[in-house]
Amino acid sequence: MHSAPDEHGDPASLDERRHAMHPSPAQEPALSCVQKPCLPPLEKGGTESGSGQDCPETLGEHGRCDFQFDRLRELQYRFAGHIRDPRAHPAPPDVPPRRMALYRELFFNNIGGFLSSNFPVLRRILDDARWTALAEDFFARHRCRTPYFSAIAEEFLAYLAEERGERAEDPPFLLELAHYEWVEMALAIAEGVAPAEFTAPRDDETLLDTPLVLSELAWPLAYRFPVHEIGPDVQPAQAPDQPTCLVVYRDGGDRVHFSEITPSTYRLLQLWREAPGTTARALLEQIAAELGQPGSAEVLRMGAEIVRELVGRGVLGFRRLA
Repeated sequence: MHSAPDEHGDPASLDERRHAMHPSPAQEPALSCVQKPCLPPLEKGGTESGSGQDCPETLGEHGRCDFQFDRLRELQYRFAGHIRDPRAHPAPPDVPPRRMALYRELFFNNIGGFLSSNFPVLRRILDDARWTALAEDFFARHRCRTPYFSAIAEEFLAYLAEERGERAEDPPFLLELAHYEWVEMALAIAEGVAPAEFTAPRDDETLLDTPLVLSELAWPLAYRFPVHEIGPDVQPAQAPDQPTCLVVYRDGGDRVHFSEITPSTYRLLQLWREAPGTTARALLEQIAAELGQPGSAEVLRMGAEIVRELVGRGVLGFRRLA
């Protein structure tokens, strides 16, 4: 986005940007009647009183002017509302449009840049107009309840899932792709404990009969769309018949990996999440029964191979002792 031009068409200068972010003490609003008289009227042309005698309210229980506090809060709401959505909320009186445009540009570019860096694939598949419209709608409608930038991506997911709804201009995989991109950052900073390394022999019988746990840093995922393949040249219009199942995990070097798995392996990891410390044999026998193949030796044989691979990647391991 570009700076809003002034009445002569010149872009705002760097000094003015700094001035917008750091007003001089003479321009800062008063905080209480004890420090300074009440705020001037919000209407254009209001002047500041020379004493506290114009205040229509007495000091509140905490030593501040309740009238002044309400006016300051009203001004802040107007200010924030215009920054978030200038089409729906007029700017506060007596604030120059050019100054408001600077504030909005600074705020929006900050949020928009963070979204672009956290959802790079989504950013690439949307043209500039659609991306800007999406980011502006999030900025205007969603109320983030966190002071942490690292949580804004999750707030964006909540907006997509709960507020945006289905729109003709959005790709059908929008929410799933956003979730897939969010997972990498979320797991990279997630708190969790990896299981103890599997130190026993890795023959089939030992693998099948050793109680194992799913790593807290391994997340099985299932999507309708093949999100790991989507990009500017791959944008499916409809979901395929089979879901896309993945496991994302963080290794001992804190690197995040994605691996495609079968629906049966996804089910196996789900069961381990629900019943940590269970043996692979017990869970594979349950899956065999669900597949209509109770007591299948083939399911156990193939399952042992899958468990061996997952143990090698650190997705599964021994339960850590407290």
